[in-house]
Order: sequence, then structure tokens, then C-alpha cells
Amino acid sequence: MPELPEVETVMRGLAARLDGRVLRSLTATRADLRWRLPDLASVAGRRVLGLARRGKYILVRLEGGLTLLLHLGMSGRILLSPPGSDAPPPPHEHVVFETEEGWRAGFVDPRRFGSLDLFPTAEEASYPRLAGLGPEPLDEAFTPEVLSAALLGRRTPIKAALLDQRTVAGLGNIYVCEALFRARLSPRRSAHTVAGARARRLVPAIKETLAEAIAAGGSSLKDYRQANGELGYFQHAWKVYGRAGEPCERCPGPSACAGIVAFTQGGRTSFSCPRTQR
Repeated sequence: MPELPEVETVMRGLAARLDGRVLRSLTATRADLRWRLPDLASVAGRRVLGLARRGKYILVRLEGGLTLLLHLGMSGRILLSPPGSDAPPPPHEHVVFETEEGWRAGFVDPRRFGSLDLFPTAEEASYPRLAGLGPEPLDEAFTPEVLSAALLGRRTPIKAALLDQRTVAGLGNIYVCEALFRARLSPRRSAHTVAGARARRLVPAIKETLAEAIAAGGSSLKDYRQANGELGYFQHAWKVYGRAGEPCERCPGPSACAGIVAFTQGGRTSFSCPRTQR
């Protein structure tokens, strides 16, 4: 599933072509994706006032007090086409945005786990899928003290706690593994023991990992592409994710480290260096 850096990258690509422009049409080729699609006819003729990201959701704020919410799901991506393009629609394109200038944004989702919804902008804070989200990890308000308070008394592994969107919004398997490596914390460590000094290592590690991934256009794994069709390339900078059996860059050599290990946690594969992550 696309995580925060991928969703942020897609949102920025959309903003470059949609922000301030009037949507000539928003059409769907089917009645549902993960859930039933809203009536999109009311979107036609409205100007896009701005785009934002909340967790793994993209928010398109429209003239007239409406917000269009977009979730990419497991395999969803947005592909942009310039005015005058005669390229045929790609397979599995289910929703199409078109601006008055002729820009076209197609929502492609082979597995159809993505979703769209439409609701009053004034209700964003109380909207069910947004209301329970934790702080944004890249915001200044996300501090070691905030994370420590969220982890107090929690006996679940720290990796599971970070994947809980109520703890912090937008993190997924790849970037939690990478941030824990940078912070020298084991994914198995009990969350309550991270509060305090360890949180002061972890919060900067989360922010740095996400910032670098966004700068690289995210990680392209299976279906993900940027809105311009290009692949992200942060996967080339992974320190542990997907590198089971390879040497850890922090260890002095094979005699000191058996290599990066992979193991299952909560149905997901974790990657870590047992020697340097405790």
C-alpha cells in the first residue's frame, strides 16, 4: 500500500495541475471501488481551491464548500495526461478528472481497494476516516514528548504501535522498518520502553526517513508510480527493508554481523539488524 511519502508525492503532482483550476468533469466507469462511489456530478464546474494530505488520504478542496477524499488503497495510482494527449486510457482506470484546460488525471486501481468520497469541507475534522488519525509525523507538533505520551503503558511491539494510525498518521511497513533502523531500535521492543530517551532518537529518524523518501519521489514497489508516470527511487536507499541476508551498513564486517534478518510481525514482514537494533 502506498505510504505517506508516496501519497504526498501523488498529492503534489495533482496539485501542480489541478490547484486553482476548474474541473470540467469528474466521471467514473463503475459504481464502486472499495466502497460505493459518491455522486460525482456535482463536482463539475467547481474550482479546486487547494489540495492537502492527511495520513494516507488526499483531500481535494473545492469551491462551494466540498472536499473530495481520495485513498489509493493497495494498488491505486494517479496518472496525468497533458491537453491534446491521444494516449488510450490505461487498463483499470476507474475515475477520470478533467480540467477546463484539458489536463486529465486518471485513477488507476487494478485491485479496487482504493476509494473516493465527497463531503462538506466544514466536516473534515469529524469525518469518520479522518477523525481518529494521530498527529502528522512531519509537523512540528509531532515531538518526542507527543510520541512518548502516546506510547506510555503500551505493551505492543513498537513497530505495531507506529503502524497504528491513531499513534501517528501515514506510516506503513517500509518506513517504520527504515526509521527504526536509523533510531537503532528493534521492531520487537515493547512500545512503552521507547517513551523518553528512545523517543528522542525515534522522532528525528521518522522525520528524516520520510523527508528523504518524499525528495526521492517515494518508493516504487509493484504498482506505485508518481503522477507523471515516473517511478519513485527511494527503494534504492533502503537500509534494511527487503534486504534480508545482506550485511548491515553499520556493522564492521561478516564476523560481527550475521546480516539483516526478516521475520513476521502482525502479518507483515519486519526487517532489522539484530546486532545494532535493540
